[in-house]
Amino acid sequence: MVFIGGIRESAHGTAFIEIGDGGRRESAHGTAFIEIGYGESEDPSGQFCGDSTKIKNTEIYKNIDSLLPKLVLGTSQYGFITTSYGKGESQVYGLAQCRGDVSSEDCSTCIQDAANEIRKRCPNQSDSRIWYEYCFLRYSIQNFFGQVDTGFGIYYYNVQNVTDPDPDTFNKELGALMDKISSDAIMPGNKGLGKAKTKLTPFNTLYGLVQCTRDLSKQGCAECLSIAIGNFPTFCNDKKGCRVLYSSCYLRYELYPFYFPLDSQESIVGAPMNYHSTIVYKP
Repeated sequence: MVFIGGIRESAHGTAFIEIGDGGRRESAHGTAFIEIGYGESEDPSGQFCGDSTKIKNTEIYKNIDSLLPKLVLGTSQYGFITTSYGKGESQVYGLAQCRGDVSSEDCSTCIQDAANEIRKRCPNQSDSRIWYEYCFLRYSIQNFFGQVDTGFGIYYYNVQNVTDPDPDTFNKELGALMDKISSDAIMPGNKGLGKAKTKLTPFNTLYGLVQCTRDLSKQGCAECLSIAIGNFPTFCNDKKGCRVLYSSCYLRYELYPFYFPLDSQESIVGAPMNYHSTIVYKP
């Protein structure tokens, strides 16, 4: 995986990756945490370039280049696609998906950007993934279709803690909201999407959205969301906002509107500058 920083091994074989002056923490589950600063930009929300999957023959390069247009076309038309290109050891599997609430125009623009950018950021890896706010794209020489993948994830969290309502009340309401939209996401016809809002106080509304990749079964979607929400106390505890980016699911909550459609009195708010991220990686 491509990172900037030092890597050390613990006695338990866990990789600790340190970036800049970011902090490092170790969980009881033996995963690695990397904390980095985050600012709003047009860059992707995250990327994964598997160092252990360096491309060893030109046929894989050609197959990736042939696969990407298929992913862009299918996603632009249907919002989601799984497909492959090539044969034998050089066959490449790909998945691309837009968030279920975005327009077809935004979806098409996002997935084209993703296809262009992933080859720049991961030029020599056969296992590559890229996240944008509105879409996700990945490819690999391993068939990953239908498999729950939480081996690599990114948690973005607001550095500010909630004060109104009090943290206990907020976390209770957050848990109830996540339960509701997770249940909605696995319902037939919802295509892995769940979203809702709840009034916390006269002046504060909590907005939440979850999205599973559409290749997952009902059980697989529920598993991915459960893992992500289960990590809230570690990464998002008492925070005003948080986003989770896994290869199989996406979660987000905020105290401002961010999903579509908007109510007449609402407008999309750009992510504040006071966000940090933690990368969770199980080597």
